Amino acid sequence: MLPGSCLHTIFRERARRAPDSVALSTPATTVSYGELDARSDRLAGRLIELGVGPDVLVGLCARRSPEAVVGMLGVLKAGGAYVPIDPAYPVERIEYLLADSAVPIVVAARDTAEVIGGRHASVVWIDGDEVVADAVSGEPGHGRRRPGSTGGDLAYVIYTSGSTGKPKGVMVEHRNVVRLFEQTAAWFHFDHRDTWALFHSLSFDFSVWEIWGALLYGGRLVLLPETTSRSPALLTSLLRSEQVTVLNQTPSAFHQLLTVMFAGKDGDGGTSGLALRLVVFGGERLEPQSLAPWVERHGDRRPVLANMYGITETTVHCTYRRITAADVRSPGVSPIGVPIPDLRVYLTDGDGKPVPDGVPGEMLIAGGGVARGYLNRPELTAERFVPAVTERGEERLYRSGDRAVRLPDGELAYLGRVDDQVKVRGYRIEPGEVEVCLAETPGVGRVVVAPKDFGGGDVRLVAYLLPAGDAGDGARLAVAAERRALTKLPRHLRPSVYKVVTEIPMTLQGKVDRDALGK
Repeated sequence: MLPGSCLHTIFRERARRAPDSVALSTPATTVSYGELDARSDRLAGRLIELGVGPDVLVGLCARRSPEAVVGMLGVLKAGGAYVPIDPAYPVERIEYLLADSAVPIVVAARDTAEVIGGRHASVVWIDGDEVVADAVSGEPGHGRRRPGSTGGDLAYVIYTSGSTGKPKGVMVEHRNVVRLFEQTAAWFHFDHRDTWALFHSLSFDFSVWEIWGALLYGGRLVLLPETTSRSPALLTSLLRSEQVTVLNQTPSAFHQLLTVMFAGKDGDGGTSGLALRLVVFGGERLEPQSLAPWVERHGDRRPVLANMYGITETTVHCTYRRITAADVRSPGVSPIGVPIPDLRVYLTDGDGKPVPDGVPGEMLIAGGGVARGYLNRPELTAERFVPAVTERGEERLYRSGDRAVRLPDGELAYLGRVDDQVKVRGYRIEPGEVEVCLAETPGVGRVVVAPKDFGGGDVRLVAYLLPAGDAGDGARLAVAAERRALTKLPRHLRPSVYKVVTEIPMTLQGKVDRDALGK
């Protein structure tokens, strides 16, 4: 068991036991556990003075930097919950997140001033060891005692894509995250000797696994610059130089990494000197046969290859499956294994009735990972987080919208979505959100956005544009739509290809024939 019920109290205990151990590394600096504890304490004190306490939401605008982790810990120590705001997002998206979450305070790294400055009345800036408040609101609280947090308090709110064109915030509590690591400890055996790489944006919940996987166990977290995370060659070099032991990747990102590794001529696929003991896949469907080049050279024992299906609403991961050489030789199946011990996965048909083993059904998930619900979305929360009577009595289940089948050995295989939602490079995307945005491009009559596999698991979004009447030059229309996406949508929601079409094909049921569009 971890020494505490909240993320920051467990961290504080790690810092007390080993204050001189390195907590964070960047290409330019290192930060010890003691230093990180002290810096986040200073921030927490300022936030408490400004009225932050249990379940108070605080915006967090920072790149992958020490300031980001200081900000995260400071918010939690003050009793609040952090709301990640990626500074790489378009201005309109940032303003929407600030308005929808109604955060009374934003904590921001000083190097994001051009993004967040002037967009919120109360900003607390972090600049190295300094904490500077431009806050003009918040209740004075000098001498106020630090609140006693509980596992039932909110830890963070992360926004996911919304089918109506508006992202929705998922409210996750401390206990949801703490039990994730406690329940998976027997599989992974994380400890202070591990070095993790923070590969993902704070706005993607895979980062929760990366950050706390290191800090809850006294390990070291390597903060990757964005340029490194986008360059497989630079990432390979960093994995070697930093001796990273735990790597977390979407399958498509790992495929790009393999392409670089195996382009070498040194006989080992460019992997000499790596210290990896574990590679965890998540965020999108894994096709095990794509790992054949790796398994042929390195086998399936070290590093261990683990596939973990998960969703933000059930706290990062739901199931676990160790990938073996036998899986690589079994095309057509995407094994996701067994539920995390304190979770239960039920498969139901369109009427909500259980399906027998071997029959596909929608995955409904119950147990300790199920989040509190959606921020300020009571109707949507009631629709997706549903009460049900199971063999364990009355439970609260999350309707995932994902389809799976239970195999003869009792394990699960992932089949895809019930609706049109897709995952691209690990991000859960509602095509409707992208379509709503692009449909406002002058001259566009209708938009359909669909995923397309460009080979080797490289899935990208393609936007099909139907002109409104005589819209003129199709090439100009595509350029206009692309420009709108650049200014209105975050990078992961932007299509890679824009095609002007003369019609939108339909199925006999009157639905968009997305398969026909891709031909």
